[in-house]
Amino acid sequence: MARASVWLAEKGGKGGRSGQPSGLDRARITSVTVRLLDADGLDKFSMRRLAAELNVTAMSVYWYVDTKDDLLELALDAAFGELALPDAAVGDWRAQLRALATEYRALLVRHPWLSPLAGRYLNIGPHSLAFSRVVQQVVRRAGLPAHGVTGAISAVFQFVYGYGTIESHFAERVAAAGMTPDEYFDTAMNAVTETPATAQIIEESRDLRAARGGDTVAEMLDRDFTFALDLLIAGIDAMVAKGAP
Repeated sequence: MARASVWLAEKGGKGGRSGQPSGLDRARITSVTVRLLDADGLDKFSMRRLAAELNVTAMSVYWYVDTKDDLLELALDAAFGELALPDAAVGDWRAQLRALATEYRALLVRHPWLSPLAGRYLNIGPHSLAFSRVVQQVVRRAGLPAHGVTGAISAVFQFVYGYGTIESHFAERVAAAGMTPDEYFDTAMNAVTETPATAQIIEESRDLRAARGGDTVAEMLDRDFTFALDLLIAGIDAMVAKGAP
């Protein structure tokens, strides 16, 4: 039966065998993997490319991981280790939930390869579990009944996942075009307003875009994210106030 996760492998693994290549360990291999994924993207990542970066043979890497999937799962958890986690036992749960959501959004944008991997693996590495545990502890303190906690977590963090994923795709398109985000946005808006099929829709939403405010793309993204997150937190408060069944 295929192993479901690198974290379910027996303790030690290949890294514990004698005769492994000198100068390598899982931590170093994982760190370089994250750097290559950031630089080249998920599609271009390969064990051969990693081995070249480490200045070893591809077979040397397999002393420490069994498959490429194992390595990607390790990289995924390493990225979650970048999140700053609060002490969930004290402090205002709303402020902590906002901070966690904001951190997660930034992580998704910083590592565009993370969002497709997050749905591919079990995410039971130590950093992923630490993040999940803190989120659960924070939301529990909101006062929802136990059966509503996971639904509230899903509402907030599936929103953040979607928002951050789309934002990361936008950042990749901007980089590929060799423009700033504002230049790319202006170019795109000019194109759609000059096309009859889309011009009317854009015109109908002009007042909404004006009301949203923000002089830059970054400001618009931040404002929309903050407002949407406030809506979700207000929803949790409302459910608590009415005594959610």
